[in-house]
Amino acid sequence: MRGSETVLIEAVQSATLATLKVPDWDRDIVLDIYDNARRIVPTGRSERYTRIEVSLFSGRTIETKRAFYKALVDGLEALGVPRDEVKIILYEIPAENWGLRGGVPASELDLGFRIDI
Repeated sequence: MRGSETVLIEAVQSATLATLKVPDWDRDIVLDIYDNARRIVPTGRSERYTRIEVSLFSGRTIETKRAFYKALVDGLEALGVPRDEVKIILYEIPAENWGLRGGVPASELDLGFRIDI
């Protein structure tokens, strides 16, 4: 994926906008790429194997999560990553465990978008 970092980030952002309904102004995506010497992938997977980990507020429905998974896999497939070479892990964190806008618990803020979708 080296050389296509921005395109990969945009694919994740696109899936986030379309399915999780997080507004564009709330981007916070970090990309870490590891050389093959610095990772072990599951047996039978290639160097295209991609693991995406997402920290998000708790509260999305399983339908929303399915749509997010599909949008991510579709976006990565368009970049040449085979569908079966993608693993997605969601870390759902309660809003009170996020300190935003000067350390205020997110549960006490108007986030500007819904998470119960």
